[in-house]
Amino acid sequence: HFEPSWPPVYEDIVFHLRLPRVVGGALVGAALAAAGVLFQGLLRNPLADPYIIGTSSGAFFGISLAMIFLPLTFSFFGFGITSITAFCGSLGAVFLVYNLARIGGRTPVVSMVLAGFVVGAFLTAIAWFLLSVSGDLHQRFNEVFSFLMGGIRVSNWQQVTILAPLILVSIALSLFFVFHLNAFSLGEEGAAYVGVDVERDKLLILTLGALLTASAVCIGGLIGFVGLVIPHVTRLALGPDHRLLLPASVLAGASFLVLADLAARTAISPQQLHLGILTALIGAPVFIYLLRRYRKEYAF
Repeated sequence: HFEPSWPPVYEDIVFHLRLPRVVGGALVGAALAAAGVLFQGLLRNPLADPYIIGTSSGAFFGISLAMIFLPLTFSFFGFGITSITAFCGSLGAVFLVYNLARIGGRTPVVSMVLAGFVVGAFLTAIAWFLLSVSGDLHQRFNEVFSFLMGGIRVSNWQQVTILAPLILVSIALSLFFVFHLNAFSLGEEGAAYVGVDVERDKLLILTLGALLTASAVCIGGLIGFVGLVIPHVTRLALGPDHRLLLPASVLAGASFLVLADLAARTAISPQQLHLGILTALIGAPVFIYLLRRYRKEYAF
């Protein structure tokens, strides 16, 4: 036993301010990486990321509605109104896309991607229109810019204790679908041939990916490239087997985003760099390098 040689305020800063942000960053990174693996496997598209089917635009639309029509001072279990509406908007956009793409009891992958693009563009246009005609866009610009550029917005343990079970349970449930994701690599007919209920699994995997993405957006805004690059890097290191790919991507995504958040806070201290800017600055060159280096060896 020894007496601490540091002021009590240091403990408060570490355990009640810094540590929740670190845990929040790890949760966001794990959620985005897992969602990237799920969507890439489900859509059989190496360019798929967690925002491919309208989650980002839905979140932006939800935030714009909150800024115009709801009191910004409202909070629920430590979450501001913009975080809540971003979560709801993300989920709403995904299920709108799913229902639009559903044709005769089936949901073709190409239709889902196209519907995601159209719905995303439409919701983004509406959001900017509402903000533009509201009359005080300049006053709200900082909040909008902060959301679009991304950043870990965790200020207390209450936020972590609510989102952590949702993210961790969604990841755990995703592990039950790793064999099905492997089967989807054979195509929908091949997956059905080996016993996969294709349409049911599409809906379940889509729901898990949407929950993970919405949870990440709720406390992280739009952080790009994590859900795209991390699965690719992990796939090149370990191969395309989702039994290894999914858990490894979760760990890699969590580690990467914690380190990226640390760099964003300290790189240009005392100012802070927006996390989404830093992940793009790192992710884009890495992705280009992977395309150039492994274009003849890549297996998806």
